[in-house]
Formats: sequence, structure tokens, C-alpha cells
Amino acid sequence: MTEPTADHLPDTADEWRERLSEDEFHVLREAGTEPAGSGVYDDHWEAGTYACAGCGTTLFESDAKFEHGCGWPSFFEPIDEDLVEYREDTSLGRVRTEVVCATCDGHLGHVFDDGPEPTGKRYCINSVALDFVAE
Repeated sequence: MTEPTADHLPDTADEWRERLSEDEFHVLREAGTEPAGSGVYDDHWEAGTYACAGCGTTLFESDAKFEHGCGWPSFFEPIDEDLVEYREDTSLGRVRTEVVCATCDGHLGHVFDDGPEPTGKRYCINSVALDFVAE
């Protein structure tokens, strides 16, 4: 499968609004967060992959998903480190590491250092920022 490229993505907020639902736009383009426990993929355990809802880039495998109990889907690693980018986020008055899609610059969630082995990471990702593709 060929991954999407930035060449085929909307250029303006209005174009993104046409492409995304209101909730997707809020999370992916405005760095919003869905309420804890509200996302369709929080308690979803089917085998497959999770792609960015903004551009379709495949980001996470179901084999890397684990139950953390935080209220959002949690993964211990992306499929490839080059598919995500990291940014400092001080929006809540403390330093966190934001995770964004490297293809479309969409906000996905945050990464924390309280995950399981082999990485010790927890990618806490908004369900609305993801599309699931079954095996």
C-alpha cells in the first residue's frame, strides 16, 4: 500500500472542515481532546491497523495496543517513528509531548513514559483521530 503524501491534502482550514467531521476537525486541526472513555477505539481489540483520520497514513498496529485504563486508545509504539512527529506542549501549564501525524500535521494525542515493555512508552491517542482497518 502506498502511503498518502502531503501533496494531496487540503491547504486551508475551510478545506479541512469540508473533509473532516466537526469532532475530527477539533482534534486533528485544533489540537482538541475527546472526552475520556468516549472514543470508539478505547476498548477495541480487533486485529488490524490504525490510520490517521485526516490523511489515511497507517500509524499503529493492533499488536502495539494495550489496556492502560486512561480512557483513550494506548499504543507502545508507532509502526515507524518517521510517521509521527513530536512537539513540546505546555497548554495545560505543564510540559507534555504532543504526537502529530508527520504526513498531515494532524494532532493525534500525547506520548508518556508509563507504558509497557519493550518501549516503556504510552501513545495516548484520540479515537476520533484514527480510522481502523481490519486485517
